[in-house]
Amino acid sequence: KRVLNFLSLYFILFTLFQLRNKNEPPLDKGSIPWLGHAFEFLKDPAKFLARMKDKHGDIFTFRLAGIYVTVLLDPNSFDGVLNDDTNSFDFNNRRGQLLKRIFNLQLPGDYPSSEKKWMEKHFHGVNQLKLSTSMTAHLSDVMLKSFEPRSPSQWREDGLFELCYSLLFRAGYLTLFERKDDVDAVYREFRKFDELLTKLARGSLKREERRVVATSQDRLWDLLYSGRVNGSWQQSYVQFLEEMGVDADMQKKAQLLQLWNTQCNAGPAAFWVLGFLLTHPEAMEAVKSEIRGLPSLQDTSLTPVFDSVLSETLRLTAAVMINREVVKDKILRMANGKEYHLRRGDRVCLFPFLSPQMDPQIHEEPQMFKYDRFLNEDKTVKKEFYKNEKKLKYFTLPWGAGKSICVGKEFAVTAIKQFVFLFLTHFDLELCSPNDKLPPVNPSRFGFGMLQPDGDLRVKFRLKTMQHEM
Repeated sequence: KRVLNFLSLYFILFTLFQLRNKNEPPLDKGSIPWLGHAFEFLKDPAKFLARMKDKHGDIFTFRLAGIYVTVLLDPNSFDGVLNDDTNSFDFNNRRGQLLKRIFNLQLPGDYPSSEKKWMEKHFHGVNQLKLSTSMTAHLSDVMLKSFEPRSPSQWREDGLFELCYSLLFRAGYLTLFERKDDVDAVYREFRKFDELLTKLARGSLKREERRVVATSQDRLWDLLYSGRVNGSWQQSYVQFLEEMGVDADMQKKAQLLQLWNTQCNAGPAAFWVLGFLLTHPEAMEAVKSEIRGLPSLQDTSLTPVFDSVLSETLRLTAAVMINREVVKDKILRMANGKEYHLRRGDRVCLFPFLSPQMDPQIHEEPQMFKYDRFLNEDKTVKKEFYKNEKKLKYFTLPWGAGKSICVGKEFAVTAIKQFVFLFLTHFDLELCSPNDKLPPVNPSRFGFGMLQPDGDLRVKFRLKTMQHEM
């Protein structure tokens, strides 16, 4: 017992007084021993990191509950982490910890690389096209069926976030799991789980919240694992897990992981797209005009205006954090020629939301929504952005990059496009109050993909009597 107490004291003293080398990034320990900046970071990561950036520049280290986290915010230097070929960084250990904490899930060590190959088989090429075609059909079905009990001309009111999340979730679930009988129950439990997921990940659930999460997890595991449809995407995933040697209990729990991976971002993204369009009439008219010129709603390849709207929306609302554990000492060479020593055992974090996405040196007036920000004067897609007169490889990173890029990007983009196009083609959509503004973001969602609103935006909508009325 004395030995354990001594070791605990040694660890605390070691983390408190650990000496830093001269060529390491600026260190900000914070005023609270061991915890450092934990409270401020967890309250609002973006606000905290912006303050640190103003204080220290594009690279700095801060203490977070005994861990030293180096934050890199120079997009021209991202490749030193994203495409490192020295095996100095690792994500699998941190990923494993999160899977256990959030999903009670333990998977084999080679699961991440094997899963990526399996995902690429389904979300690229011909299989991705089949999934997208199925998704479009299900979207049309669930959107139009939502009006079956009502008169076609009757206005319906709802929160835009709930509306978008509900419809896209249902269509996505029907596409990948191919089961109609339990979709409503799955959606209800999923929303309860998703609302508390960030607290679950950070270990800050209250007693009643822990009970809600545990109940929702149990119900979702049972709902998802029973009644699997032969030939479905889900059944293929179960077969993949069996081939990996994953036992039945972990197979069951992995279903919730994939449900969250595939359904947690499309609904929120569609909410922000439609929300920005509704609160920016010029942008709405530009998108509607482009849709009217399409030969068919399935032909979405030539939509530069909407593509710019989507890119601008994701710039403002996609807030992924790319984290790596430093597994051996590393010299990080910055684009400006400076070199920094990264210490084994520390963590490295890229936060593209702050830079490049909200960097005023890259995007003028970055807090504002400008629907044509990603358009050239000739209405072609703008792909060249600069910082300090240097062309940027990364000017927005909503989907991650390098080894962390989202495998299902094309499927997700197609689904969001089809949802917006179908909605604007088949429905009249208006704000309940013309002067309403978009709600602020929920700061707890920073680092977990698409941001979600803190509140909702009330809208009214009805079926168009004739399609050409758009």
